[in-house]
Amino acid sequence: MTTDTEQLTASRLESFIDAMIDMGQTGQIFGEHGIGKTATFFSHIGRVHPDATLVYVPAANLTPDDLLVNAPVRDPHTGELVLRQLVMSQLKPGRPFVLLIDDSLQAGETIQSQLMQIACNWTLGEHDLRALGCVGVFLTDNESLAETSARRSDLALLDRMVTLRITANDTAWRRHLAAKYRPWDLTPVFSLWASLSPALRELLSPRTLDHVLANAREGFPLRWGLPLVDGERLRLAEPGPDGRPGQNRTAEILDRIATLLGVSNPATIPDPVRQVLRAALRGRWTVLLQGPPGCGKTELVRETVRTALGREPLYFSLPVTNVEELCAPIPSADGTLDNLLAAKFTGPEPKAIVWDEYNRPKDKAAFAKLMEITQEWSLAGRRIENLRAQIAVQNPPYHLGRKMLVSRNNIAQATRFTASLQVEPADIPANEWLLARYGSDAETVLEWWKHDIDDEGRAWITKRTLERLIKLHRRGLPLEMGTVYLGDGEYAPVPLTALIDRFRGRPVTGLRELARDLDAWEARLRRAAGHSSEGGDDSDTVHQILANAELSQLRKNRVAVTRLVALLPAKLRATYLVGASAQQQRFWTEVFMAMAR
Repeated sequence: MTTDTEQLTASRLESFIDAMIDMGQTGQIFGEHGIGKTATFFSHIGRVHPDATLVYVPAANLTPDDLLVNAPVRDPHTGELVLRQLVMSQLKPGRPFVLLIDDSLQAGETIQSQLMQIACNWTLGEHDLRALGCVGVFLTDNESLAETSARRSDLALLDRMVTLRITANDTAWRRHLAAKYRPWDLTPVFSLWASLSPALRELLSPRTLDHVLANAREGFPLRWGLPLVDGERLRLAEPGPDGRPGQNRTAEILDRIATLLGVSNPATIPDPVRQVLRAALRGRWTVLLQGPPGCGKTELVRETVRTALGREPLYFSLPVTNVEELCAPIPSADGTLDNLLAAKFTGPEPKAIVWDEYNRPKDKAAFAKLMEITQEWSLAGRRIENLRAQIAVQNPPYHLGRKMLVSRNNIAQATRFTASLQVEPADIPANEWLLARYGSDAETVLEWWKHDIDDEGRAWITKRTLERLIKLHRRGLPLEMGTVYLGDGEYAPVPLTALIDRFRGRPVTGLRELARDLDAWEARLRRAAGHSSEGGDDSDTVHQILANAELSQLRKNRVAVTRLVALLPAKLRATYLVGASAQQQRFWTEVFMAMAR
């Protein structure tokens, strides 16, 4: 574990912060994403400068009227309305403060001009920041053009600042992770990280390593801590001579971390979406769920949050969300610009936010505001009270060979999420919902979806499509209209003949049919077992029907299931527990115990 001496030793960045405050100089700090620049300011100012407060301003989120605006106010001496420059309320906290302007290179041109005045003179418009209590000004960012679109090249500005370029070794991230993940001894993990090449250390940044550890502590696959960049899971691979990624070392490195921690690194877990959402609400996580359209992601998120919190989540659909719906600056009585939050963000009640269609923002301004919320859990510098989790839901850039109209992200944006899941339709328990709502019609379409079409066809027929097919059938309308329309008279390439036949009563074999003719199927299974210990075609048929059945169907036909499964080969019975949810495992355990009796 980290020694007391190491805990008290200031990092290079912490020493730089102290020196700039003592000298009264503007400090400019450049470093890679995710190495703990911002976190160091929050922890160090609070610990070493307890009389000062840290004013955090995410520059990428600012609009020209956020910092300073001219507004009519009533003069207290004359009673007349006069025009005055109002400054953002955070810059008048009423006590000494350190101003941190984060992501400073990502601000627009107008904001850059305002930041120049702050950096050069510690003033803003007619306001002297020192008179307002400012004791330090710092600008931070990553110089990589992959994350910013500007370079700070104005010599008039650069001549007023002291600049420090740092790496992960210059912040106290090890100390903070060691404290956060007690009682684990992270020393071997830190040694493994240090043994990696610079390229791999940059990919597995301290922030990303934090997320990997968080998932490991919950028993989740460690890869969920790696971000989804432009829809693809980050690969821990060194670039080759031609610049392309070389050998993919992701599995090797994550397995080694799991071994050093003494935990497993499962390939998957049962009911992954709900398990991650519950962990997010317990641990105050930000989660990204990426999956194909129509699989039920958003509804499952809302249902799980509603059940856990006892109230609806705060829901925002990004394609129709304006900045003004989140917050807006307004003049206040004390002559400052105060940010008015949307009413749903206020109050002491427990909250969870759902950012739906996360990669389809209406405009860049709305998306910029999200960067502050997902990183600092604040909005316009104001903490959102009792915010327990944030869940972003999005589609992948490509699905079924077609490009989706979604925005790209960079690695700095992607690493804001503690867990990033690539959701498959099988991860969403929408089948049970269909059965509960539509009964036998749902059983019919699900039997068709599971048994009559191939994997490609199932990818085209989402749970949303299945519901449409049921509704069209009940109204006697052509089913083809319910499939995805591709244009020019073409629909999704999925044959519907078998489904139409099923609705018309064509003889089929499903769990209902097995239970209805139980004695005959028992006789078939006995004959199959007599011919071979591996079973036969009838054994495979019954096994597939049981394996594909929903839990509610199994429970409804428990007697038949118990009698039939006893006649299946042992190797087939064993598969029912693999990757099953806790409820499914409990059901099968009860069935196996009944067999033994």
